Amino acid sequence: MKFSILTIVLIILWGWTGNLGQSATPIPEADRPKNIVLLIGDGMGLAQISAALYDNNLHLSLEQFPVIGFQKTHSANNLITDSAAAGTALASGKKTKNNVIGLDNDGVPCKTILEEASERGLATGMVVTSSIQHATPACFVAHQKARNMYENIAEDILKSGIDFFIGGGKQYFDRREKDDFNLVEELKKKDFAVYDYFQNELTDVKPSPDKRFAFLTADNQPLPAMQGRDYLPFASKLALDYLKARNPNGFFLMIEGSQIDWSCHANQPVPLLAEMKDFDKTIEQVLNFARKDGETLVIVTADHETGGMALNEGSPRKLDYEFTTNGHTAAMVPVFAYGPQSGLFRGIYENTAIYDKMREAFGFSELGIGN
Repeated sequence: MKFSILTIVLIILWGWTGNLGQSATPIPEADRPKNIVLLIGDGMGLAQISAALYDNNLHLSLEQFPVIGFQKTHSANNLITDSAAAGTALASGKKTKNNVIGLDNDGVPCKTILEEASERGLATGMVVTSSIQHATPACFVAHQKARNMYENIAEDILKSGIDFFIGGGKQYFDRREKDDFNLVEELKKKDFAVYDYFQNELTDVKPSPDKRFAFLTADNQPLPAMQGRDYLPFASKLALDYLKARNPNGFFLMIEGSQIDWSCHANQPVPLLAEMKDFDKTIEQVLNFARKDGETLVIVTADHETGGMALNEGSPRKLDYEFTTNGHTAAMVPVFAYGPQSGLFRGIYENTAIYDKMREAFGFSELGIGN
């Protein structure tokens, strides 16, 4: 069989690009990140990012990421995912049905990257602008057949091994309908220092790395950014410093800009831009930490796109924001990566691959422990 020079070049290029983002050999320990921070902009697609860029004098922290990829968001039973199935894919590397938290498509619990990091002795944390029991954060710490089982998810948080969390959902710990248990007291028994919005300002609380830490920012869901909620950048920096101090060997932290999604469900561009600005400030905080630290892999992505947002011509100085749906769409969403092993995240891949790539970066995969 004869090959032209062009054919040979194309075959070589295909082989090279086809392996982008894949490591042929185990990553040497010296080249692995000690820490991984996964930031999820819930509902954040390219249009939402573009809108934020134009609203902020053509600048976003995301521009500083040297590696960009795309992930396919479909769930096991629908081309359009929900946050539960997408969160499970990101957290556990398993496609599952919409509405399901931390179970695979057969209903079997699947270990999450946070749970495995905790089992391996790393510090772990989450910071979100929803309740801590909401779909995306729940997928990192819980295993339930339905995303609205908030009280069950609160119980699972106690079993997850997590060291640090900030988010809403106080009522699912201390005023439960299914039983009389006060899970705040149970958290304290597990060595948590527990604070809440009713009695404390987050900026006045000084977490000690010798104890686990929880701050509940709302009884149910925190306020939107437009109504004064501004804790995400500060809380994320607090989490980074705490987790590094708690365990110098490394940590895993998930941060979610939860209400980007809610603004898009409501087809409201002005609240969306406020949420995107808050999330971008948070990304900047994490990047500053990673630059100084030198051992932290930072990944920014979304679980799905919401609203089918489009940026149309309005006036020479202003765009006209339009939405095609109040729900989610099947559009691919971008992945941005910075730091040690960020190259793993180039290319186009399933959302489940993000979990696999995080395990590979940590060196978990070569030890043969996982799902």
